[in-house]
Amino acid sequence: MGTQRQVGVVLAGCGFRDGAEVQEAVLTLYFLERQGLVARCFAPDRSQTRVINHLTGQAMQEERNVLVEAARIARGQIAPLASATMRALDALVLPGGYGVAQTLSDLADSGAQATVDGDLARLVGEAVEARKPIVAICISPAVVAAALRPMDRHARLTIGDDAATAAVIRRLGATHETCAVEQIVVDQTLRIISTPAYMLGPGPRAVGAGIEAAIDQLARWLA
Repeated sequence: MGTQRQVGVVLAGCGFRDGAEVQEAVLTLYFLERQGLVARCFAPDRSQTRVINHLTGQAMQEERNVLVEAARIARGQIAPLASATMRALDALVLPGGYGVAQTLSDLADSGAQATVDGDLARLVGEAVEARKPIVAICISPAVVAAALRPMDRHARLTIGDDAATAAVIRRLGATHETCAVEQIVVDQTLRIISTPAYMLGPGPRAVGAGIEAAIDQLARWLA
């Protein structure tokens, strides 16, 4: 029996308003394990850009560490994003959540001028150069587009049907395709799989169907 494939899962904290979307992250980990793939979780070891009260939706005047918060989802089995390298990984998965657009990038504030966390941009570049697959979920495809722009790579991606975000993706040099929540868009050339998840909703069953399809496609590529 061969060595199990190692998949890096990048988490932006814990909670959809300011970190990783918890349901997307947990569904990702579940479907990876179901396919016999080993998930290795990573997050930046630094402060969140913003902290939001998930009960009220209001900003909180406190500081939280992204790695410490993401460890809640990973049950403590997580490492700093700076330590991740695609030499040790067979694929990369990016669940969504607003932390992706606020902390892993400044997409929420800068739109088509967005910059991406240096370690995440490096990983995306390493994956593309090595033709190792990337799965981008929810808002993460827009961040992947921003990471690819300096490389002059132009992916086919989806975030569902949100016109404003799709326009940002196009300005970042990628092609956006409208997609239902249960479906995926596959870029065979760059080996990138994307699915809308909670960019569309409406709940874990539909969101899970899209993530399941994405991880199933990933498993076929890694077989």
